[in-house]
Amino acid sequence: MGVTEVLSRKSGVIVGEDVRKLFKYAQQHNFAIPAINVTSSPTSVAALEAARDSKSPIILQVSQGGAAYFAGKGVGNSNQEASIGGAVAAAHYIRSVAPLYGVPVVLHSDHCAKKLLPWLDGMLDADEAYFKEHGEPLFSSHMIDLSEEEVEWNIETTAKYLQRAAPMKQWLEMEIGITGGEEDGVNNEDVDNNSLYTQPEDILNIYNRLSKISPYFSIAAGFGNVHGVYKPGNVKLHPELLSKHQQHVAEKTGSSDSKPVFLVFHGGSGSGKQEYLDAISYGVVKINLDTDLQYAFLQGIRDYVLSKKDYVMTQVGNPEGPDKPNKKYYDPRVWVREGEKTMTQRLLVALQDFNTVDKL
Repeated sequence: MGVTEVLSRKSGVIVGEDVRKLFKYAQQHNFAIPAINVTSSPTSVAALEAARDSKSPIILQVSQGGAAYFAGKGVGNSNQEASIGGAVAAAHYIRSVAPLYGVPVVLHSDHCAKKLLPWLDGMLDADEAYFKEHGEPLFSSHMIDLSEEEVEWNIETTAKYLQRAAPMKQWLEMEIGITGGEEDGVNNEDVDNNSLYTQPEDILNIYNRLSKISPYFSIAAGFGNVHGVYKPGNVKLHPELLSKHQQHVAEKTGSSDSKPVFLVFHGGSGSGKQEYLDAISYGVVKINLDTDLQYAFLQGIRDYVLSKKDYVMTQVGNPEGPDKPNKKYYDPRVWVREGEKTMTQRLLVALQDFNTVDKL
């Protein structure tokens, strides 16, 4: 039996109880779903192809900057209008093409810090409008990241957003404990290392507060995570801390479930396979992967341009003759496709690392 046996919607964007069932199935069968930052139709297609070819569920997510890029770099964003419009456009595009790939897709938005809350508000407006018409939100889930703020304010504000999402049965991911490094303009490279490690008491507090509102939430708990790729040994991950979080919540709530909390692994690029497997064994259901895939996308385009250098310097004229046209070499559909293919190949490796292959 595969995960589609427990889902009411077998392919395309899934929502509500199907998202919870997917994550619980992942915990029970010891795998995690990669969450891929998409900024365009080519990056979306590359991720969907990898999921289809490996028979895996997938999470496609837009960051605030990635959403603005989806709308176009020439659009102003002083009031988050480009990020809102781009996120909504990406959501409709993914909803349209995802069923063609035959896999379940969680449609998600990534880190939303305090200063970016108007972006989240705009997406929720679109969710509620879509829900009114279709009976489900536009997005499967969102992430609110107030980890840089005071803990109580973080939890209180997250709870308010979960109350808004709850009538739509929409998933909400929150973060407690800072993810180091830099990503998409959010820079935590100089934070105190102690801030990278979440305490079990905080996880219990969050679980108790949020579970009274809705069962549809997950927690990105810090265990030394850092965005980006660094030399081996420079990042000290302690996934065993996640086991303590699960044990503490199960004990204090009297849960018979050994993994009562849905956990998220941020800063997945550059980590070792055993670190992934350890985290998954402690209840991680979602692993963010971005930096490695950005480089993979570049590789295909870079190698193509270098190998076809004499065919892309002019529109006419190449080693085969001075009158030979070069359109078939510089057509964007040709060289962008090379980036899609290398990104897909790198994601296939991650799907193997996360035990996600053949889970449909």
